[in-house]
Amino acid sequence: MAFLDKHKVLEKNATLLLVTSLLVVTVGGAVEIAPLFYLENTIEKVEGVRPYTPLELTGRDIYLREGCYVCHSQMIRPMRDEVERYGHYSLAAESMYDHPFQWGSKRTGPDLARVGGRYSDEWHVDHLTDPQSVVPESVMPKYGFLANRKIGPEHIAQRLSTDAMVGVPYTSEMIELARADFAAQADPDADTDGLLERYPGANVSNFDGQPGVTEMDALVAYLQVLGTMVDFSTFQPDASR
Repeated sequence: MAFLDKHKVLEKNATLLLVTSLLVVTVGGAVEIAPLFYLENTIEKVEGVRPYTPLELTGRDIYLREGCYVCHSQMIRPMRDEVERYGHYSLAAESMYDHPFQWGSKRTGPDLARVGGRYSDEWHVDHLTDPQSVVPESVMPKYGFLANRKIGPEHIAQRLSTDAMVGVPYTSEMIELARADFAAQADPDADTDGLLERYPGANVSNFDGQPGVTEMDALVAYLQVLGTMVDFSTFQPDASR
């Protein structure tokens, strides 16, 4: 009862309640924020994580434009049911070059953080063209029109430059060769040695099976890289963090 009587004093005095609330928020904020000033980076560096290739980055822009993030998250939580269904829990480093990142909790469809390499290019094209043909219960709309939209690399160098301004480590060489790398990744007959040196592990394929580069190529290239940069068979979390 004595505690409740004291609490009534706060409830009846608006000024005292405001001052006390500010004090609590200040102390709590300091406890959470102060340690960050002593860390050089709050994201643990993980081997294998690289910036997106020009084609993958274009596909990511299409992914955002079409609102795919509304129904699909890219965030696997460290809980048993999540890990067993989708794979290793998501690492902050995997999204360090995403602006904006695609973490979230809304899932009308499955999480896509580890979708890369799980299905063939042909499966992705079929799924995007007519989702119900491969997943009968799907409520996903059709995106077959992407295969009819030819795209070029006219603005890709500027796109890489923009990301470089906010910290993505695109080098001057990457930006200079962005147009060539854009076309080479969708052409299995192209000389891709330079592309693979700049972007290790990049998938080189005629993703939609058609001549020329389409929005379908770009989107599938992006989907196929999701979750593939880190080798989780050798990954060891930093125990000091």
